[in-house]
Amino acid sequence: DNADIIAGQGTVGLEIFEQVSDVETVIVPIGGGGLISGVASAMKQHAAENGRAIRIIGVQSANAAAYPPSLRAGEPTTIEMKPTIADGIAVARPGALNFAIIKDTVDEVVTVGDDDIARALVMLLERAKLVVEPAGAVGVAAILAEKIDAVGKTVVVLSGGNIDPMLMERVIARGLVTTGRYMRMRIPLPDRPGQLAKISEILANQNSNVVEVMHTRHGTDLQITQAELEIHIETRGPEHASEVLEALRAEGFEPRVDF
Repeated sequence: DNADIIAGQGTVGLEIFEQVSDVETVIVPIGGGGLISGVASAMKQHAAENGRAIRIIGVQSANAAAYPPSLRAGEPTTIEMKPTIADGIAVARPGALNFAIIKDTVDEVVTVGDDDIARALVMLLERAKLVVEPAGAVGVAAILAEKIDAVGKTVVVLSGGNIDPMLMERVIARGLVTTGRYMRMRIPLPDRPGQLAKISEILANQNSNVVEVMHTRHGTDLQITQAELEIHIETRGPEHASEVLEALRAEGFEPRVDF
């Protein structure tokens, strides 16, 4: 919430124009609002001077979204935040200067959930080979979650790469789950020899990769003559996961998917 810092961050907008002169939409993460205030100020002015229009969209974590209620109220509002992996943009109240600029220059503010962010981080790492912190990936998350209609030339600002390796591991795991590429299921089965081998054969025929297996005979929802197999598998995506489940059901098994 400082004029000099806002002006400095506005140079990001000028660099975008230098690299993508015909940009139509720019998507920027919002925490306190300094980055988007600078970007929006610079780009709106530059576009107006050149007889063009440009759309600026801000993105916040749904668990720390102070700007939507503040914009509705017409003044900075303090919110009660919930935990979010996007801690770099977790700010409970907009700065007064930032808010005044955003109110006049930003066209729209949308929010995304942590699962959306996790999915975006996995995509950026896997396809773009970029390590981005959760707060910096909310723009991509908003597009993947279809919160933004990204038509025309669109630039997404990735605002940071400060992520702890342990958090990265958890986020990647969650991202694989939300994209249907990692599945944990429980399968009740008759407690007799050969059942585990049969399930393994089905999974192998479906080209799914088994990551972890646990076999138990204890459970109040199991019959005395039953056992239960908890199995973690990797798949190519939701469609492949559905094919695996259908193959198991076709052989008489009743898998219950936990995630």
